[in-house]
Amino acid sequence: MLDIAEELHRWVEQGRAFAVATVVAVGGSAPRQPGAALAVDSDGTAIGSVSGGCVEGAVYELCQQALEDGKTVVERFGYSDEDAFAVGLTCGGVIDILVTPVRGGVFPAALAAAAAKQPAALARIVSGPEELRGRALLVRPDGSYEGGLGGHPELDRTAAGEAHAMLDAGRTGTVEIGEDGSRCGQPLTLLVESSVPAPRMIVFGAIDFASALVRVGKFLGYHVTVCDARPVFATPARFPEADEIVVEWPHRYLEAAAASGDVDARTVLCVLTHDAKFDVPLLEAALKLPVAYIGAMGSRRTHEDRNKRLREVGVTELELTRLRSPIGLDLGARTPEETALSIAAEIVANRRGGSGASLTGAHTPIHHDVPREPAGRIGSVA
Repeated sequence: MLDIAEELHRWVEQGRAFAVATVVAVGGSAPRQPGAALAVDSDGTAIGSVSGGCVEGAVYELCQQALEDGKTVVERFGYSDEDAFAVGLTCGGVIDILVTPVRGGVFPAALAAAAAKQPAALARIVSGPEELRGRALLVRPDGSYEGGLGGHPELDRTAAGEAHAMLDAGRTGTVEIGEDGSRCGQPLTLLVESSVPAPRMIVFGAIDFASALVRVGKFLGYHVTVCDARPVFATPARFPEADEIVVEWPHRYLEAAAASGDVDARTVLCVLTHDAKFDVPLLEAALKLPVAYIGAMGSRRTHEDRNKRLREVGVTELELTRLRSPIGLDLGARTPEETALSIAAEIVANRRGGSGASLTGAHTPIHHDVPREPAGRIGSVA
């Protein structure tokens, strides 16, 4: 629900009554992932989305009904030839939608945490006994929690533990536990939505291509840092959309960021300097870190020379397989903007398990079934 947290937090502060419809499960070629949400207030104002438009009208009406009767419901939308004239997903997928009237509880605290970019996980019962459906817990990074799911006393502790583990991993998804808090008994399904800081994109090399990549990185939801050892180039005037500009030797900055915990498994590193005195020590450090993506710009000749230099300083063949070089997908890009798009496309393909091939004439899935990475907000797609 919290991909629209900032606006919903304002609604709470304004005292507006509203209901939220949240995608809790998907199958097939569904357009949105668990956590995507549509909210409707008592005046009929709507924000967010749960599909590509196929079922928004029906879900809007479910939200209005929830505001009237105060009931939490789960509705499934799909598609079949027999139901061709019914409301459903024309893409052939299936989505389950949880519709909940928001009236106190932990929802305001969860929205406030997400709006403030504070780590937290919201766990809600989405299947099980009707009287428990929609109940929620808010779990903090230290493992503490507020709210309650009802039922057996162990249920809250078990649910909080599961949600805390997913928060640590930055994941949004569902988990099954027993109604008594054990792995036995009547199963309950929880939707856990993790709110974590935005993933980082660090761009090394304050060049024109970097300026375009900063803009694309911000569009994709990254916290973008530009790092260059040359103060004349690394300036706010040249990179007004960057979140941070650092004047430092690239490898020193990366090593310090990694030591302080500011680099994690979602971080992407884009090396655009194509200068051996910067690239080699930087990539030597980068290829030892458990980051999501490492790409380096340069011609194929530059690539071969750089790999030779990296081997000479002790980089292994296994480590070199992690390096995307020359950086980006083959789009025939020439301008800085086209090149930035090429790099961004490779990052997305790497993240989502895509091949980078054209979908026209292909028989591969449009949406790949790989674990979602968070993009800084609960329910959002990094």
